[in-house]
Amino acid sequence: MAPTLLTPEGLRKLQTELAQLRDEGRRKAAQRIRDAKAQGDVRESGEYEDAKEYQAFIEGRIRELERLLADVEVIEDIDQPDVVHLGSRVRVRDSAGYEEVWTLVGSAEANPRSGRISNESPVGRALLGRRVHDTVEVQTPDGIDRLTILEIS
Repeated sequence: MAPTLLTPEGLRKLQTELAQLRDEGRRKAAQRIRDAKAQGDVRESGEYEDAKEYQAFIEGRIRELERLLADVEVIEDIDQPDVVHLGSRVRVRDSAGYEEVWTLVGSAEANPRSGRISNESPVGRALLGRRVHDTVEVQTPDGIDRLTILEIS
């Protein structure tokens, strides 16, 4: 299995989330179960079932984070700031003239709504290794789009 690629910021966020889930998340889940049990018969209690599902979600997320963090490769700055690489912030213009700014990250911390796209996504793959003024073609749900790199930071 390949290592989890993370920026230093992404590593800190996942470590913080794991610590919070182990502490606050587990405590909250246990309290919800105790509260549901205190109401009486748990065999037909919706609150008890909800509390157990919440506990299962918390434990599942803890296991997922532990797995991700067990083999991490932190993305460091590369000596070529003029080439798109993991961790680069890239401003592009599409064929319709619309500009967007994305940061290329590993898939574990990708969040397109926040402008963080995975290096494994079609756009991410197309941009890696490119330079300012390069134009790449990317297959999108609407067809092929051409993106021109305007800035790399």
